[in-house]
Amino acid sequence: MTIRMRITLLVMLTFVAIAAIGGYAMYQSRGSAVEVKSVTEGVMPSVLASSDLMGQLKDVQLAAMVMVTETDNQLVVQENEKLAQKKAVLEKALEQQAKQADGVAQRGLIEQARESLDNYFSAIDNTAKFKLAGKNEIAQAQFFGGVMQYQTELEGIVNTLRIEKNRFKDNAIASLNGKLSQTTTTISIVTAVAVVLLGGLGFLLYRQITGPISRMSSMMGEIAASQDFTRRLPVQRMDEVGHSIVAFNGMVEKIEGASAQIRQKTADMQAMLQNIPQGILTIVDGNKIHPEYSAFLETVFETSDIAGRDLMDLVFAGTNLGADTLSQIEAIGGACIGEDVMNFAFNEHLMVGEVEKTLAGGVKKILDLSWSPITDDNDMVIRLMLCVRDVTELRQLAAEANEQKRELEMIGEILAVAPAKFAEFISSARRFLEENEQIVHQNPEATAFAIAKLFRNMHTIKGNGRTYGLLHLANVVHDAEQHYDDLRHPETGAVWSQEYLLQQLAQVREIIDRYARINDVTLGRVANAEAAAVGAGYERHVLTIDRKHIQESLFRLENVNTTNLHEMVTVRDEMRRMLRLLGTETVQDVLAPVTDSLPALAAELGKVAPHVEIEDNGYVVHSFASPLLQNVFMHLIRNAMDHGLEGADERIAAGKPEAGSIKLEMGVMDDMFQMALSDDGRGLALHRVRQIGIEKKLISVDQVLSDAEVARLILQPGFSTRSEVTEVSGRGVGMDAVLDFVTREHGKIEIHFNDTAEGAAFRAFQIIVMLPENVAVEVDGIDVPYPVAGQEQAHPHPVHLPQGGNPQVA
Repeated sequence: MTIRMRITLLVMLTFVAIAAIGGYAMYQSRGSAVEVKSVTEGVMPSVLASSDLMGQLKDVQLAAMVMVTETDNQLVVQENEKLAQKKAVLEKALEQQAKQADGVAQRGLIEQARESLDNYFSAIDNTAKFKLAGKNEIAQAQFFGGVMQYQTELEGIVNTLRIEKNRFKDNAIASLNGKLSQTTTTISIVTAVAVVLLGGLGFLLYRQITGPISRMSSMMGEIAASQDFTRRLPVQRMDEVGHSIVAFNGMVEKIEGASAQIRQKTADMQAMLQNIPQGILTIVDGNKIHPEYSAFLETVFETSDIAGRDLMDLVFAGTNLGADTLSQIEAIGGACIGEDVMNFAFNEHLMVGEVEKTLAGGVKKILDLSWSPITDDNDMVIRLMLCVRDVTELRQLAAEANEQKRELEMIGEILAVAPAKFAEFISSARRFLEENEQIVHQNPEATAFAIAKLFRNMHTIKGNGRTYGLLHLANVVHDAEQHYDDLRHPETGAVWSQEYLLQQLAQVREIIDRYARINDVTLGRVANAEAAAVGAGYERHVLTIDRKHIQESLFRLENVNTTNLHEMVTVRDEMRRMLRLLGTETVQDVLAPVTDSLPALAAELGKVAPHVEIEDNGYVVHSFASPLLQNVFMHLIRNAMDHGLEGADERIAAGKPEAGSIKLEMGVMDDMFQMALSDDGRGLALHRVRQIGIEKKLISVDQVLSDAEVARLILQPGFSTRSEVTEVSGRGVGMDAVLDFVTREHGKIEIHFNDTAEGAAFRAFQIIVMLPENVAVEVDGIDVPYPVAGQEQAHPHPVHLPQGGNPQVA
């Protein structure tokens, strides 16, 4: 063989070897590319889908939480239907996972996930049934005990499946790395054999194929190990490797989005749990409180030290329960947890439903307790759930409602008795009580005569009370009467005790005085005063209430929803305002004798009868204040007629109407009921007042006083600007008498000027009478039988009743 032939043969063999090795290298490269595509487009989507399962489960859990906390049954049904759709999505996802399963382990996990999924949605359906049946507490117990258990189980299975998928992915990547390593070795051999001829081609192959694949493999491993799904592989050009990198980046982006959704849904679920307005805790073995509890529990007990504490210490320490009851409650945990649910049913009657607890700061709360068992699949109690509600305000409102009901019932009983007969009954009952008190004081020890006399008197009071239908009185009297009867029979063991007997008589007197107070003050049914008013020709419009309204109010109180705080407050406020209005009358009626006397007074003074305007701004006054207001304004209005309003000629010359005007405004300001009286006369004669003050040595000649200080002189005893005594004035007993009336009732009088003419001879002014706020009540739109503007009045002068506003006291 010639050299040329050898060379030719060698060249041919070299090219044949290169071709063979190159072909093998191309085969290896193609196989690696196929395996890369398998990993990025087969294995990775399966891993992603398993991760999506976890997000879908969190979505189901959030929807289940919404259903449990929903109060509208229609919305509960809608949420349950949505859950059924989500179940179908999960089943479809598991079916897809089954198609992509590799190995017995993955297929087994998928089968377990399917079974757990059925159990999970079965528990959700049971929760929905309880919710729709109105059994909210059982539904919550089923949710936390059943649904959450299966949720945890299913999440564990899916998580295990995801881990198995990741393990398979890691194996696939490892296999891919092995094949890539083999391809690299082959290419290195080709490069070594044909270093001169194929060096550039080898470098190109490495640059085009091996380098990107190696980098992609390395970064895939790093991302898988660090779980940092924010990283992306760089794409240099769009060949087969570039397309695989793009697909891989897209999958990582989806994983990142799914992870963000899971985090958000988890945060939403935690926020919902933290904002449930109810204290919820679970009790584990040893009567310890589980670390997971609702945030509202810290508000109820005013402490954050809850997790891990002993139930008896947190809930029942400082309560009004006895030692035996506390021992029974303490034994409940051991008797129920770890036992069949039937044990809970047997011991449920020992579980206290309400306690009064004193907290560390001295605050007392009334807590409503609701107990529920949390069971497993075998109906074994694994934990107890306790729901705690602070019902302190509800109980207080209920107590107020009961007291209002009691007063309404007493009002109804009183209204059924004629005023004269009721007054006679109260008078006789008090006489019998006084006689019994004297008997008790005079007899340190029991005597047959004393006991018999006590019994007869109390029996008479009770009989008269029942005759008139005063049942609340009869019930209290019956207890005292029964004690007297026991004293008549020594075998009962009753003992004569002056202190106890006087306490009983005090209780009877208290109820009698309350009946009398309601009759006289609240209802204004003082018979003598009424007769005197009618006899004088005035019809008094004292607000009372008929028995029909009482029955309606009692029905409202008896049927109020005691679990609805807003409804309780509304009923309480309505009843309180109605009761406050009883026994009140309008200022127009109170002052009618004064205003009706003005025409005669005007004629006596040679003046035209004035126009009287009363703006009550929706306020009425209690009848007990009527004598005071009549005494006060009798003086003030007569003074306005005598000193303030000019004669007809003088008024006409001053450009005023012939008839003067007197105005009375009223309202509540600064916790005082204020009544401001003014007129359109010449005003207060300050120079005359100052001169008289000097004459009476109330001030010195050179003493400098403001107009307000000069005006206060008219309130001094014996002060009068009249030089002669008339039938109307001049005796100096007007304003000081008014001041005395008002101050005795803890009120005061102020004089305010209506102009800014400091130092003028005459100044327009208001006299403001201020009395305690409880004198008046604001009608505020309540339908009451009072006269209003435009209706026919019991007195001839026009009266105006605007709604709202307060007197302008400048």
